[in-house]
Amino acid sequence: MVNRARRVRVVIAGCGALLCAAAAAADMPLAACDASSHQTILHASGERFEARAVWLDRRLAKWPGSDAAGIFKLYFSPIGSIDAKPGAVVTGADGALTLDVATDAVPARFQYVAAGAIVAVRAADLPRLPALHRQQLILVREGADGKVLAATRVQSAGALDDLFAVAGEAQLGVSVGKRRTAFTLWAPTAQRVAVCTYDSGSSRAAAIAPMQRDPRSGTWSAAAQADLSGKYYTYLVDVAVDGAGIVRNLVTDPYSISLTTDSKRSYIADLDSPALKPRGWNRSAAPNAVKAQTDMVVYELHVRDFSINDATVSAPSRGKYGAFGEAGSNGMRHLAALARAGLTDIHLLPIYDIGSVPEAGCRAESVAGKPDGEEQQALVTRNADTDCFNWGYDPFHYNAPEGSYASDPHDGARRIVETREMVMNLHRIGLRVGMDVVYNHTFRSGQDEKSVLDRIVPGYYHRLNEAGVVERSTCCDNTATENRMMGKLMIDSAVLWAKHYGIDSFRFDLMGHQPRAVMEQLQRQVDRAAGRHVQLIGEGWNFGEVADGKRFVQASQLSLNGTGIGTFSDRARDAVRGGAAGDAGDKLFELQGYINGLVFDPNALAGTRPMSDLLQAADMVRVGLAGSVRSYRLQTHHGATRLLKDIDYNGQSAGYASEPAEAVNYIENHDNQTLYDINVFKLPLATSAADRARVQMLGAAINAFSQGVAYFHAGVDTLRSKSLDRNSFNSGDWFNRIDWSYQDNYFGTGAPPAGDNGADYAWILPLLANPALKPLPADIAFARDVFRDLLAIRSSSSLFRLRSAADIEQRLRFYNTGPGQVPTVIAAHLDGKGYPGAAFGDVCYFINVDKVAHTIAIDAQKAKRYRLHPAHRADPRARSAMYDSATGVFSIPARTAVVFVQ
Repeated sequence: MVNRARRVRVVIAGCGALLCAAAAAADMPLAACDASSHQTILHASGERFEARAVWLDRRLAKWPGSDAAGIFKLYFSPIGSIDAKPGAVVTGADGALTLDVATDAVPARFQYVAAGAIVAVRAADLPRLPALHRQQLILVREGADGKVLAATRVQSAGALDDLFAVAGEAQLGVSVGKRRTAFTLWAPTAQRVAVCTYDSGSSRAAAIAPMQRDPRSGTWSAAAQADLSGKYYTYLVDVAVDGAGIVRNLVTDPYSISLTTDSKRSYIADLDSPALKPRGWNRSAAPNAVKAQTDMVVYELHVRDFSINDATVSAPSRGKYGAFGEAGSNGMRHLAALARAGLTDIHLLPIYDIGSVPEAGCRAESVAGKPDGEEQQALVTRNADTDCFNWGYDPFHYNAPEGSYASDPHDGARRIVETREMVMNLHRIGLRVGMDVVYNHTFRSGQDEKSVLDRIVPGYYHRLNEAGVVERSTCCDNTATENRMMGKLMIDSAVLWAKHYGIDSFRFDLMGHQPRAVMEQLQRQVDRAAGRHVQLIGEGWNFGEVADGKRFVQASQLSLNGTGIGTFSDRARDAVRGGAAGDAGDKLFELQGYINGLVFDPNALAGTRPMSDLLQAADMVRVGLAGSVRSYRLQTHHGATRLLKDIDYNGQSAGYASEPAEAVNYIENHDNQTLYDINVFKLPLATSAADRARVQMLGAAINAFSQGVAYFHAGVDTLRSKSLDRNSFNSGDWFNRIDWSYQDNYFGTGAPPAGDNGADYAWILPLLANPALKPLPADIAFARDVFRDLLAIRSSSSLFRLRSAADIEQRLRFYNTGPGQVPTVIAAHLDGKGYPGAAFGDVCYFINVDKVAHTIAIDAQKAKRYRLHPAHRADPRARSAMYDSATGVFSIPARTAVVFVQ
């Protein structure tokens, strides 16, 4: 590498440094590093081919739907100029390999590929394959006359994983040592690669160096004999791109540990450098609040939401990592109070580098309007792509902190230091830090400027359909972690966050799109790197192109049991809330849930529902309270006692977890309407604001008392509203605010964005205009304080956090079950005798969702010395609950959750 100010020797095997640099300069001049475009077409090719064939390994390919008759040839062109139109002979190729029709068995990995001809590369030609994969490759079936019958590209992952398997052990990215900086990039299909370095995030390139290809691994490497810490770099990658030809991509590093503004350049640094560590970082440790995964009580929080609306945070820190360092702010006092009550974990919505928020020049909108006004959403929608807000499910660089949350996005060091400071500050108040990760898709693919992976190894990192088009079942461009190097990227990324940022747990977005085997490997490697157990939980939904194990055994709800990895449980969630996420129109009102009036308190549109619906919902609530474990026996409302795995839930087993750690219980998260908002639809219109707060806390109580992991959305305890928005991912600060002064929950702050909600405006607008539906500060304070009592109750006894399915089977018993039950009351007993951390010999809890009080007689609990749990402080109704020792009768007030102990 030749720097303008000084000469730095580049170590590249096989040639002298200056000679190599000069040779590369002819192909890749320094000016290419400052190109105005992210791509330069070196050799144009206008023809585009579908990729309907699939490499099964380095030798075999399968072509679904193809006749086996004819002659199969693999044509290649180093300049991407192949023309293969049906009925004509192939032109523009440099040559071809003749392939043989084969009868080999299809590897298990590719059993999903439809029937068709299997062809094989001849043994003598196999050594040529690694080099040929760097060119345009087109598989052609020809007639005896040499004319094209059909032509296709071949999906490359199977071949690349076989040919370059050793790449799985490579250390990728930048590494910095004393007087040496090394760069390594996996780009097995690239023709040339160079690394550009820059003295700053905005200066012109200082140097360019060619990179040397390792033919065994497909990696490219270069090293400068200098410590380049604090500088920046990009790669120039020459690669064949379908429909474009040979393209020179100016691209950042998929393994970037930090970047400059808007992710234009990767940052050079050693994460172990003292300069990147806040004072006390090496001595900082997470609180020892979680001995087992079932101890986790999680509060899901967005970095910007947390402080952007908090006037007690200094203006420069609002919406930033730095807000977590202001211990006296309302927000930090709120989190500290939750920690004291029993909260263990903050789970942050994505904090890796995201592609959907401008890091410089984003605009915070100034919004106002009537409670049911449409002007607020119109402004927010107009500015949605230029404002400072997004949930962050738009991964750009997985290993780098997001710059819009940093005090200075231009400086690659600041986001590293400030992310670590945030972790330290949360640890300091007794909270572990979890991270929401989205390895199931990327923000962009193909040749888009914000596509990284596809511009380095086209067609490899993403999951493709039968035509070679990127699957988008997860809403964005699906990644393929079943492919070796995408799986490696996911694992390496999680290891980095756990090891270098002290992340204590991970929540995997749409984890069911990952292979179970890769998730198990990730668990082992993360634990080993961190030197401690790092909890993994995620969304185990079963859908899309991988549904029902079509491509691999998924990390899904029904496939993960036995791994200890937790998945979100929709069993009690749906029963508690009522309806489903996609409900619209009348169904928003008609489909009430267990806490908001199903059968016992119908709203004006609910009509008459059979009692069996309420009984069924009560059973599903008990399933959740029992941790959704497969082996637990429950007397259902039919009268029979059945294992939870044998109870039906929408065609699946209600009980799906082998152990309680594998169930994550929740009633609200960032997705869909908040619990307060869904209850606006479900509860009868005349329900008082005070009762709405009570209903919210009934849902929280069910979650707090459930075996497994307890997961809550930030603001559930302050009656958080998003003004009925069902999908606030890009709804700006206005619809995502939280008020830590407890004066407002932001219901009735305008019609939510029309894109996702407009079809329901006829129902939504009258509700928003109704002042009776907005809680008073006293209602918010009630919910806040009751929620803390619930956390204190869960924290007080390990009986609410039982370690195993066997413990649950032995120690949890439900009363008031079967066909003769009072269906609006859940009654349960926990046996604490001899159980570590139980604190009490016996615990009885009750959840009465009804509008009236009920008494429940339990003969087995006669002659006991029950008293109210001492944590019941905020709710006068709970404090009025009674127990009669002589009769075993418990009196439970209306809309109250209460715990008795002895």
